Amino acid sequence: MSKVVCFFIVLLSSTTWADDKMIIGPTAYMSVSEVGLSYHARIDTGASITSLNAYDFDIEGGSAEKMEDNVGKMLIFTTENAAGEKQRLKAKIIRTSTAKNAQGRETRYVVELHIGDKGQEKKVTVNLRNRSHMDYQLLVGRNWLKNKYIVDVSDKKIIGPIASINILETGMMFNTRIDSGAGLTSLHAIDLHVENGVKDMEKNIGKTLSFTTENELGETKRVHAMIVDTEFIRSAQGRELRYKVELTLGEKGQEYKVKVNLKDRSKMSHKLLIGRNWLQGHYLVDVSL
Repeated sequence: MSKVVCFFIVLLSSTTWADDKMIIGPTAYMSVSEVGLSYHARIDTGASITSLNAYDFDIEGGSAEKMEDNVGKMLIFTTENAAGEKQRLKAKIIRTSTAKNAQGRETRYVVELHIGDKGQEKKVTVNLRNRSHMDYQLLVGRNWLKNKYIVDVSDKKIIGPIASINILETGMMFNTRIDSGAGLTSLHAIDLHVENGVKDMEKNIGKTLSFTTENELGETKRVHAMIVDTEFIRSAQGRELRYKVELTLGEKGQEYKVKVNLKDRSKMSHKLLIGRNWLQGHYLVDVSL
């Protein structure tokens, strides 16, 4: 019971924190409109300013001895993404910044560029450095995130109230109801048979259960799974004891194993209902989708 309460607190807190802000994961694909290239970017709340891979610097009109004295001049440089796509770019130096790293202190040129989702880029200050040897050629810092984004380091995906979900053990897709109000995922099951089963359902835990399931297209499959637990469920009809099994389900190619309770859902619109045990830690639900 305490786990359920905690989960609801997290959901309520997330809504409060987010307000009108969007949620972004630890990495994202970003476009730099001035060069027309896309970068797989690291989202870094530890960096105050965004940083772009850049090398082969040339100062238009000649470079001064000190980098600070080049502020206000036009800088020409090459940028390259992880796919090896390159572009030569010209931008005005608005200032320099000094950063500490494992190699010591490093001074970098700072320019302004438009960065973000393609067609929705916003103008931010960007420091330039050679990031060719790094995993990410674009690092997005707090100056891009501020006032608009919340970073979710678990990299949860967004799912709507209805989704196509695959159950590997059945080889079938289900037009599924996503229900954050349900603690456990539930699957349509009829003709249940427990191998060497007894009347007391609790005593059948650990035994093999066979059942027939059907998706919304009328496709059926006989499934064999081990009973891992039982669970009392309250409904309009009262309390009902159901078997729980473990099945591997998810969006096609992204399935993972969860506990599922079995119920005759013949009269229901959706033969598979996804509960919090499948969503938690993986998905955020957007009912507007």
